[in-house]
Parts: sequence; structure tokens; C-alpha cells
Amino acid sequence: MTWTMRTVCVLLAVAPAAVADNGGMKDKMADKKDAVTLNPGDIKWGEAPPDIPKGAQLGVLHGDPMKAGEFTIRLKLPDGYKIPPHWHTNPEQLTIISGAFTIHMGDTMKADPHSLEPGAYHFLPAKMHHAAEVKGETVVQINGMGPFDIHYLNPADNPNPKSAQK
Repeated sequence: MTWTMRTVCVLLAVAPAAVADNGGMKDKMADKKDAVTLNPGDIKWGEAPPDIPKGAQLGVLHGDPMKAGEFTIRLKLPDGYKIPPHWHTNPEQLTIISGAFTIHMGDTMKADPHSLEPGAYHFLPAKMHHAAEVKGETVVQINGMGPFDIHYLNPADNPNPKSAQK
């Protein structure tokens, strides 16, 4: 599933808002000469973009995930949360901060599972098919090059009806 221009516009509206209210860090994040320091309590959580299944929260730590360039985000996922099979245009690096994260490498939620515990790291090449699920509240950090996108293998899995129809 490719993202439509409408979806990209919605995401462009959501992601900067998360950055803008990040405790005054926006200016520091925009200037790569300055260091960025955030403690867990400094992260401003908001709803994840509409193409991510409902229930996830997003915190932007560095950069703007919807623009070209480096970014670091965290997703806070509730117990039992699942992201159906999908792929991303750009490579991404995952670090599990807390909880239990299982990534399925392949085209189904049953494909080649890899259980990741806090502190675990996983690299995903561009366009690699995968799915994910968690046990217990889980926080995962994603580092990559923007713009971040998600393409569902089955368009019906996209929780955003506007982009799923396109």
C-alpha cells in the first residue's frame, strides 16, 4: 500500500506537532551543532499517524520523520498490539526500550518470529516484508532516514480508510 498525498499531508501535520511541543527541543533538534538530551519524562507523547494501527503513541526524539534526513522516534504500544505485514521504503533500526516485541520476517503474522527483549536491536533493510506484535506495554525506538512510510501488503490492513482507498 503506498501512501497518498493526502496521507502524507496528514502526517506532515502530525509529526511536526510532536516535535514542536517537545519541551522547547525543536530549535536544538533543527541545529545539528547542538546536542540533544532527553530523559524519559521529557518525551512528549501523542497519537501515532493514522496509517499506524490505533492505540500506538508516538514521541519524536530527533529530526522530523516526515522529511528527508535522520530521525529518531519512539512508539509506545499497548499490550497485545499488532502491526500487520508491511514494508518501508527506507531501512530502519529498531531498539527495544521496554516490553516484549516480536517481529515476524515475511508476509504473515506467523512468519519467522524473532522475539526481542529490552535492549535488543534489529536492522531492517528497505522494502523487507515484516509484521510485529507485543506482549505487555512496549516501547520501541526507531532510527532511520526520512521520510518514514508504511506500505501494507494487504491494503485492507491499513487502518486509515482514506489512504487505504487510494
